[in-house]
Amino acid sequence: MSKVTPFLMFNDQLEDAIACYTATFPDSQIKSIARNGEDGPVTAAEFTVGGQSFKAYNGGSYFNFSEGFSLFVDCENQEEVDEYWDKLVDAGAKPSQCGWITDPFGVTWQIVPRQFMELVADENPKKVAAVMNAMLSMIKLDVAALERAYDEAE
Repeated sequence: MSKVTPFLMFNDQLEDAIACYTATFPDSQIKSIARNGEDGPVTAAEFTVGGQSFKAYNGGSYFNFSEGFSLFVDCENQEEVDEYWDKLVDAGAKPSQCGWITDPFGVTWQIVPRQFMELVADENPKKVAAVMNAMLSMIKLDVAALERAYDEAE
């Protein structure tokens, strides 16, 4: 077990959130669930999403997530970006901008192709600026458009 584990406080949607996350991302599983009574609602859980361990609790309506905390999804390629994006949208997530999408439980995800991180690590500031400007105009990140912006920059 890692020394530091993200702990998420949901209103009353923990069970649905876990089902969504474990169905969306590979290397995910439910480790344990605590219920209020034998057949009662889920109160707490431990689970893994994409290999990352989480703990969570249904804490009540005064707990809210904000975009100040997001989960970064390292995608191998456009196909993987599309897969996770589509699954989250199908689950009721709301896209915002720059590859960010907020799921129906209030958690914000960054669905980012690995190519974007490689392009913005370039030593040429004009190429990096071109990629950043392209990204800022996108909702879901588009690898081909990002690479085109990079290639066209001097």
